Amino acid sequence: MSLLLDPVLTAADAALRTLFARPHATRPRPVPTQAPGEMDEQQRRDAGALMRVNHVGEVCAQALYTAQAAVARDPALRAQFVEAAHEETDHLAWTRQRLDELGARPSLLNPLWYAGAFGLGLVAGRLGDPLSLGFVAETERQVEAHLDSHLDRLPPADSASRAVVEQMKLDEARHAAQAIDAGAAELPAPVKALMRLASRVMTTLAHRI
Repeated sequence: MSLLLDPVLTAADAALRTLFARPHATRPRPVPTQAPGEMDEQQRRDAGALMRVNHVGEVCAQALYTAQAAVARDPALRAQFVEAAHEETDHLAWTRQRLDELGARPSLLNPLWYAGAFGLGLVAGRLGDPLSLGFVAETERQVEAHLDSHLDRLPPADSASRAVVEQMKLDEARHAAQAIDAGAAELPAPVKALMRLASRVMTTLAHRI
């Protein structure tokens, strides 16, 4: 019975920590190469909205990796998912710190985002390790492109947020490469398109709510 309960308790603990506890990074927050400049109120609001979207992405990453680790068939792959989730915790902490500094709040819909991403992670994991890894690779590729667009949209003076986003982009690209090296299967084009659509809905709502 305890073997059956362990994954459930681990998943519940991860959800509570992600949604209600203050995340703690294991790496120092990236330091900008240029000193932050002065921002007016509108620029701070714009930066805060973008970092709220990035924070939502990290909430979803925690849910995805936790779910995929729970149903992974290969113990080595399970450990890889757990390690990726730990690294994504750094992103969660960094983006939350920037939200606080910018006077912005996390998305009010974070529990909904977490539940949806956790469900997708379970489905992907149940389809088998190659497709689960394919889902990771495609997710990280799309996140990398999304972060790249934010680098263009962040206020020029917000070098602190820019440094965080640049490091996140590097980490996501590495996670995608690791998934491909581990045997990720290429997802069908309609699935990729559906993932992009779901991401667009999430980012649009998270930007405002």
